[in-house]
Amino acid sequence: MSDVKVHEEAHGISTAIEDRAHVLAGYGETTKREGAKTKEVHNADLFAAIEETKIERWSKESLHLYFCIFVSFCCACANGYDGSLMGSILAMDHYQDVFNTGMDGPKVSVVTSLYTVGSIVATPFSAVLSDKLGRRKCMFVGAWIIIIGSIIIASGLTLAQFVVGRFILGVGIQVMVVSAPAYAVEIAPPHWRGRAVGFYNCGWFGGSIPAAAITYGTNFIGNNYQWRIPFICQCFACVIVIISVWFIPESPRWLMTQGRNEEAIAFLVKYHGNGDPNARLVLLEVEEMKEGIRIDGIDKRWWDYRPFITTHSGRWRFAQVIMISVFGQWSGNGLGYFNATIFKTIGYTSSSMQLLLNLVNSIVSAVGALIAVNLTDKMPRRPVLVFGTLACAVTLAINAGILQEVANSGHISKTKGQAALAFYYLFNVVFSFTYTPLQGVIPAEALETTTRAKGLALSGFMVSSISFISQFATPIGLKNISTNYFWIFVGWDVLESVFWYFFCVESQGRTLEELEWVYQQPNPVKASQNLDKIVVQRDGTVTEKIEDDA
Repeated sequence: MSDVKVHEEAHGISTAIEDRAHVLAGYGETTKREGAKTKEVHNADLFAAIEETKIERWSKESLHLYFCIFVSFCCACANGYDGSLMGSILAMDHYQDVFNTGMDGPKVSVVTSLYTVGSIVATPFSAVLSDKLGRRKCMFVGAWIIIIGSIIIASGLTLAQFVVGRFILGVGIQVMVVSAPAYAVEIAPPHWRGRAVGFYNCGWFGGSIPAAAITYGTNFIGNNYQWRIPFICQCFACVIVIISVWFIPESPRWLMTQGRNEEAIAFLVKYHGNGDPNARLVLLEVEEMKEGIRIDGIDKRWWDYRPFITTHSGRWRFAQVIMISVFGQWSGNGLGYFNATIFKTIGYTSSSMQLLLNLVNSIVSAVGALIAVNLTDKMPRRPVLVFGTLACAVTLAINAGILQEVANSGHISKTKGQAALAFYYLFNVVFSFTYTPLQGVIPAEALETTTRAKGLALSGFMVSSISFISQFATPIGLKNISTNYFWIFVGWDVLESVFWYFFCVESQGRTLEELEWVYQQPNPVKASQNLDKIVVQRDGTVTEKIEDDA
């Protein structure tokens, strides 16, 4: 940029090109102009930049950006596919003939939970790969590991080979899900960020629905391909990732951590600035990214996780990651791994019917998630988590109350079984609306660029650990105390709502770098709800940020 300051006259205010990233502070002088109005926003600079830099939604660059986010979506598909797959596989007679695990009890616990053990083991090196290789190449490596695991499972005829394949699958998933959400959040324009990462996490249903449909169809095959084909199909999303990563750009924030500033700025100009290097949004993002990326090399020291606990900001950031990682897996949604067992408990004993109901469950849950994705950049995060989690507790409590007859006698009437099924579906819709988009958004937003890979790896570790407990304990719990097991999650969901109310930091409407100021405040929860008061002229230009003592 030239060293000569170029001044423009706009609404009576002289501004320098170098200062265009920021809104001038004042005391309301420009409110006197005809058509001017005041507005409260989370970030005056970001609001002004977005209003001035109108990104063309259907330009060639935006379409390419959508494709980039779709690639990360495919990574989530691979994860979601397995989430629906095992619950359906357990209901298949040819699978049971070969492996004889039953539908509940210790053997089922081992088969399902080894997947999460693989993810736990992969935690340390997945972060290293993401920071060293970049987000794209890490997705590429994870996809290949998943394919290897799927081949081992699909070709197996012993339980030992099956569980080894499950373990390898878990390793591959962990490698992918560290880089994919980081990539989505780092390439998206600030005002598209919630939808971009929310769409990524909806990839869970992009995998679970095909898995449910495929297993329903292959259930009618009269040989071992009944269960082999679903595992072979698990490779499909990974093949898309392996081919596509070579046609998408690297994350600009990762490029900047590597000192490749020109490439990072070129990305922002092309995809966020309509090709204009002086676009206000580009200037703001470049400035904040340079300020936000540490120069102490924390992302180069693979062993150093101190930033999560040694500073006030780091502890609050990590608290958000802990809450969404734990609560997102321990709110009753883990029951979905054992849908076939639950459907059998409420009176649907046919394996074909169980698989069909599982497919319907995936579809209705996806509807809840997709509605939430469309609203993610408009809805504040904190109220959604507080009241959505409370709604999960209510719907699951009603479900558990209806199923009390099963817990007491082991039998249930047809009418009550249908009512229980309806509320079980409703619980999953509410959970998907509340958590599915935000499970990707909250940790990606809470973490800084230089700690994002490590933080997401730790998030994956916690998700896998809680999933392991859930997948190991649920079959045993359902066998020993039947549907009374649901009440554990009812009480826990109420407790989660309290935690969200007191400790959730609102991140909607702010840049990733601006959140550092929020987390540095003595009370980040309160600071995150502060609003800037701005003056907007009739033509949409933001001319002033009104000072508090105006």
